Amino acid sequence: MNYAIVEASGRQFWVETGRFYDFNHLDLNPGDKIALTRVLLVNKEGNITVGKPCLEGAKVEATVLGHLRSKKVTVYKMRPKKKTRRKQGHRDNLTRIMVDNITLNGTTL
Repeated sequence: MNYAIVEASGRQFWVETGRFYDFNHLDLNPGDKIALTRVLLVNKEGNITVGKPCLEGAKVEATVLGHLRSKKVTVYKMRPKKKTRRKQGHRDNLTRIMVDNITLNGTTL
């Protein structure tokens, strides 16, 4: 199993080739190519390479599929015995990307 762990949009993702992932909103158009260079770990058929903190010469290439919004999160605040209630909700803007390939020192996994 070949995979990489990358740091993008403030979080760490375990990414595999041919799968899509939802990142926090990126200001890109659908169809644009993106290269993620903050690669923390690469597993190539059981051969694990770990960076300190990032790997030199490793990158993950991906394509932007589109923009969407996450599920609605409801925030409900209540102060007991005070008759104070507040209900609020929000949805995050996300960008869906498809991982095309993972490259380590010029070789594609």
